[in-house]
Formats: sequence, structure tokens, C-alpha cells
Amino acid sequence: MDLDLESARLIGKGLATTSMFGSAIGEGYLIGKALEAMGRNPDMAGTLFTRMIIGVALAESTAIYAFVAFFII
Repeated sequence: MDLDLESARLIGKGLATTSMFGSAIGEGYLIGKALEAMGRNPDMAGTLFTRMIIGVALAESTAIYAFVAFFII
């Protein structure tokens, strides 16, 4: 199988885009579960919200790395 440079570049961009979708799905799941936990135990809402924001920031960093890789490739 003989791939030229442009084909390999486009495959790499597609893989970077796929990882951005995975990050978005993970963030949605994380926020949904945090809101569910806040609904079950409202007294812990402040603590859960802070930890949720940190988790979302970490998940978002993966998408940002993929976004940067998309433009570097």
C-alpha cells in the first residue's frame, strides 16, 4: 500500500478530530453525573461543583491538545 504525504496528513487530521469528539462525550457524561450527584445530595453541591470544574478542565485539555495537533499536522 502506497500512501503519499497528503493522504497520511489527512488521515492524521481525521484521527485528531475523532479524539475531540471523544473529549466532548466525556465532558457531557462528567457534567451529567455531577449534576445527578448534586440532586441526590444538595449539601455537597459546592464541593462537587468545584471538583466537576477541575474535571472538565482536564478533559478539555485533551481536546485542546487534539485541536493543536490538527493544525500542526
